[in-house]
Amino acid sequence: MALVHKLLNGTYILRRCSKSSAALHPFLGFRFADYCSSSLQKPVASPGKASSQKKNEGGLQGHHQKDVALDITSSADQPEVSFDKAIREEIKDHFRRLKDEIVNHWIGPEGRPLHEVLLEQAKVVWQFRGKEDLDKWIVTSDKTIGGRSEVFLKMGKNNQSALLYGTLSSEAPQDGESSQSGYCAMISRIPRGSFERKKSYDWSQFNTLYLRVRGDGRPWMVNIREDTDLIQRKNQMYSYFMFTRGGPYWQEVKIPFSKFFFSNQGRIRDVQCQLLLDKISSIGLTLADKVDGPFFLEIDFIGIFTDPAHTEEFAYENSPELNPSLFK
Repeated sequence: MALVHKLLNGTYILRRCSKSSAALHPFLGFRFADYCSSSLQKPVASPGKASSQKKNEGGLQGHHQKDVALDITSSADQPEVSFDKAIREEIKDHFRRLKDEIVNHWIGPEGRPLHEVLLEQAKVVWQFRGKEDLDKWIVTSDKTIGGRSEVFLKMGKNNQSALLYGTLSSEAPQDGESSQSGYCAMISRIPRGSFERKKSYDWSQFNTLYLRVRGDGRPWMVNIREDTDLIQRKNQMYSYFMFTRGGPYWQEVKIPFSKFFFSNQGRIRDVQCQLLLDKISSIGLTLADKVDGPFFLEIDFIGIFTDPAHTEEFAYENSPELNPSLFK
């Protein structure tokens, strides 16, 4: 009988604690109920100690109620959420970034003297040594139009490179509109300044793009976008080919900027114009060789340098019929 009385009384305490705690705070109520129910899992006392347990039941119930009262967070201790304060902090951060941009413009990028920056022969623009470097890039494929290609980007071995891998599929989407498919791409994010202003890279003192990669023998398309308008032209870019050798050895790819040709929506334009190196917004790597199957490309860094032996300014010609304005 003592055991039955204890179980009934314990159930009453559990019901009372769970209801009161849930009413006081919906998230803390479950914790209090579990705490109260834990008292039912204590070893059952012998019949000789039933009377002493009855005396302690009132104190036990008061003890639970005391714990509940102590665990409840008062309204004064709750964290204050202020949207005005968050907005002020955001504005302060943007003004701080604007100040750094102005100072770097006069002193030099990254606090370096301006004359050292102007005299440098090589510069690493993107390297891959951690997750923060991967966040500067986005990957995309023909899945956006209903295709079956997949592409992924992750850190390589020992966090010393980036590994771009996936599966290429040239199967056209069954939408009744698209007749071609099969591409995967890796594109750098457009740099942003204070107040989310679009920024651009100034590579006018360099003449060659420099990449250190290790691939599987597939050809890639290197795409460079320039930002010359307030609204960036979406499908216009400058492109050139990068051929990987395959195998376990790294290769250094050097592509002069004069070799990049102008294209629009994937088609080479008849009228060619030179790439504006002081208005570079992003760079990308695209695989679209129509060979279905897995692929990979490991990238150590992407940089730029000045090759004194390269004197060519532009590799392509324009006829007067195609572009009369160039021959006036």
